[in-house]
Amino acid sequence: MRARAGDGPEGRNHQCVFAAIIDYEMLPCNALVLRCDAIDANRTLTLNALARASSSTPSVLVCGGGIGGLAAALALARQGVRVKVLEQAQELGEIGAGVQLGPNAFSAFDALGIGARARGRAVYTDRLMLLDALDGSEIANVPLGDAFRARFGNPYAVIHRADIHLSLLEGVQANGRIELETSARVERIEQNGDRVTVTDQRQRSFEADAVIGCDGGKSVVRQQYVGDNARVSGHVVYRAVVDEAEFPVELKQNAPVVWCGPNCHLVQYPLRGGQQYNVVVTFHSRQSETWSVTDGSQEEVLSYFTDIVPQARRLLSLPKSWRRWATADREPIEQWTFGRATLLGDAAHPMLQYLAQGACMALEDSVTLGEAVRASNGDMVAAFERYQRSRVARTARVLLMTREMGRIYHAKGVERLVRNELWKGRTPERFYDALEWLYGWKPDRCLAD
Repeated sequence: MRARAGDGPEGRNHQCVFAAIIDYEMLPCNALVLRCDAIDANRTLTLNALARASSSTPSVLVCGGGIGGLAAALALARQGVRVKVLEQAQELGEIGAGVQLGPNAFSAFDALGIGARARGRAVYTDRLMLLDALDGSEIANVPLGDAFRARFGNPYAVIHRADIHLSLLEGVQANGRIELETSARVERIEQNGDRVTVTDQRQRSFEADAVIGCDGGKSVVRQQYVGDNARVSGHVVYRAVVDEAEFPVELKQNAPVVWCGPNCHLVQYPLRGGQQYNVVVTFHSRQSETWSVTDGSQEEVLSYFTDIVPQARRLLSLPKSWRRWATADREPIEQWTFGRATLLGDAAHPMLQYLAQGACMALEDSVTLGEAVRASNGDMVAAFERYQRSRVARTARVLLMTREMGRIYHAKGVERLVRNELWKGRTPERFYDALEWLYGWKPDRCLAD
């Protein structure tokens, strides 16, 4: 925080300095010497006190400078913790395209102090629509207007992933307790008593009181402490961003629109004030996949969507280039805290994209971790245990429900007919009731007892 006139050593003490000058000029020489000795002694006592306070302030290493890592750093710094973020890339940034944000994400943004920044970069949608890609019929239509906001206290929105990261980064850069270290790829962690040492690829060592693995689905920290294997889904996701001028007028809607097909689906929604549109397609791959990100092929995409309605198929011809994600998640685990080390976000609970909750869960994790630190009076071991206890069941439910939503989106045959009957005639209030468990999350009741 910038000092105001009259605050801090450059403001508040100006009058005291002038008073001291007057006093010095009026005092005899020996009195001046005594006064200077006293000032030096007081300064020494003050510096010693500051040093003791600094050494007693908890310090944490955050492995990973993505959305989860920056959110965790902000949450901890707001509780007085000194944080160093270790990011393997040379520059901080985010890859990817659009992200959908439920009301729970905005509750987390507010708790992290960046609500206004994130809101200013989001696009607020009118409704959420599910359509059948085979015949174009409407499966579900969830209004996201005033009644939705009144129910959950926050909006539903879409945003570019990079804009979330930028909002968090601006908050981090404005906080003097957070230090960023790039080109630091974590290789191993050692716990020695009440200290933790992290070693990077250049054999540099970083020490702190605790460490948080926010290093994504392929987490090095998780591999060291859990050692489990990823579950490759066989589902491939293609993502692209299309400029508004090149997006067909008849397809423009201020809504996330999901076209559900057999073993596939397509998603479209506006970004950045409607200047761009996010286009995402998912299909069950015919080949054996490994967890990876590569350049995509329009020829491959088109081969999986031969039977869908023309307006949905038209989406596939819009992008000039695609990025291809062969997706994976992991089985939920009961333990992701190990003494002075814990996991957060995708490192703790990597999930598929079907509920659009991956980033939201990382934001919730971060706020909950900060609240656990506050409630534990800075005892990081106790805080990590309570954070884990508060998050395991909720994130496991979201992860498992995400898999089920993928099954619903990709239903075929009789299952498709059942899906298309599920929500017929459902009122907005009944939709909101069904979403309460997910979107009703609040920071003030996020901690388990």
